[in-house]
Amino acid sequence: MVKYEQLSAFLDRQTAGEVAMTFAEIEAVIGRRLPPSARKHRPWWSNNPSNSVMTQAWLKAGYKTEQVDMGAERLVFRKAAPPSRPADPIDAGDPLAGVYGCMEGTVRFLPDVDLAAPTDERWAAEEE
Repeated sequence: MVKYEQLSAFLDRQTAGEVAMTFAEIEAVIGRRLPPSARKHRPWWSNNPSNSVMTQAWLKAGYKTEQVDMGAERLVFRKAAPPSRPADPIDAGDPLAGVYGCMEGTVRFLPDVDLAAPTDERWAAEEE
């Protein structure tokens, strides 16, 4: 990925949510020509991290490619939204919030089970 590190650094410096570039501008940033497959095959510009080392460069900077126009040799790098995650109950200020409900959804009961009904077991204290 070293040969495309300049692209990561360039995108890291951008403040806009999207960066429109031509293939020639990308070549100027990376200091070399793009491989021929970049101009021939649209999938070369996919956001699949196992696609190419250049893909890893723009993903590392937090961008994804969009609006790839192979004929005009241009595309848009769009700032990817950070992955959403559920709110952490500890962030709510309650230090025990993460403890309570940590098993929520892991145990299921049949609808006709009464959890408050006594079992057939008797406590030793009840028999005295």
